[in-house]
Amino acid sequence: MTSKRFVIKRLLLLVPVLFGVATLVFAILHLAPGDPARIIAGQRASQAQVAAVRRELGLNDPIWIQYARFLLDAAQFDFGRSYQIARGTPVREVLVDRLPVTIELALYGQFIGIVLGIPLGVLSAVKQDSLTDHLTRIGALSGISIPIFWSGPLLILLFATYLGWFPTSGRIGSTIFLPETWTLFGTELPLTGMVTVDTLLLGRFDAFVSAAHHLFLPAAVIGIYSMALLSRMMRSSMLEVVRQDYMRTARAKGQGAKITVMKHGFKNALIPVVTVIGIQFGTLLGGAVLTETVFGIGGIGTLLVSAIGATDYPLVQGTVLVFALLFTLVNLGVDVTYSYLDPRIDQ
Repeated sequence: MTSKRFVIKRLLLLVPVLFGVATLVFAILHLAPGDPARIIAGQRASQAQVAAVRRELGLNDPIWIQYARFLLDAAQFDFGRSYQIARGTPVREVLVDRLPVTIELALYGQFIGIVLGIPLGVLSAVKQDSLTDHLTRIGALSGISIPIFWSGPLLILLFATYLGWFPTSGRIGSTIFLPETWTLFGTELPLTGMVTVDTLLLGRFDAFVSAAHHLFLPAAVIGIYSMALLSRMMRSSMLEVVRQDYMRTARAKGQGAKITVMKHGFKNALIPVVTVIGIQFGTLLGGAVLTETVFGIGGIGTLLVSAIGATDYPLVQGTVLVFALLFTLVNLGVDVTYSYLDPRIDQ
């Protein structure tokens, strides 16, 4: 059982990490070329108009005051207002609107990777040097080697354009309308922004099927890489575990091979794989940037790329910090799971 002390200690470690990311983002954006006041005022604005914008944003203040103000606002999840992409809209609102799209995509991609990758890794290890093992290893190596910007268009060409099994873009059928709220015990609550979850909350199973249909192909694109990596990791970890003395002892006591592997080996082999899953989730968030672009899905990844191109500093700062927060929270979950699987870590 994971102790409260362990969780609190890990939570406290998040503070310096987020502080470091915030400092780095602030420094990079303030060293980058370009004048935010000129961007907001417009290229045809007069010097007086630019100066007025500069005063309004506090850009004339000493850099350390701007830095302190940025940290204080960020601690309250206040990242200012978008300069360009969603002109005048609070960054927090833009992120709340786009973030669920990316999280949903990454979660389903990770789900595909875990559900397929771990069993394939175990099967490959148990049947070492068999045809199944060779095919699994070749498939895993191919999955790791193929980049998303290549596999995405390939899957669209094969399954959407040629076979017509899946749509090429979008998150749900164009004829399906979803309200902005759902009702729980007589109280109206906002939807989560994850289409598959929202359709289930609304009891719209026809809409859920449409959303899952639209999501399958992009989730499969990032799930392939996850599946390949987890499969290789699980195979390696399982092979190491089955050679341990306690596994041979269990077999010597008359336990069947399947029971020995699943009861004594699986949990121990899973420990390093859990770490990879956590690290990989951050990679999937990054991979979602390319996947969102290929499939025309408006998530936080495409938002970040657009914000960088438009030098929309508040949006870039907010997006990067939210990415960092997500990544650290996922790693916190990994640490807690790790300590559950191996209680010695909690000591």
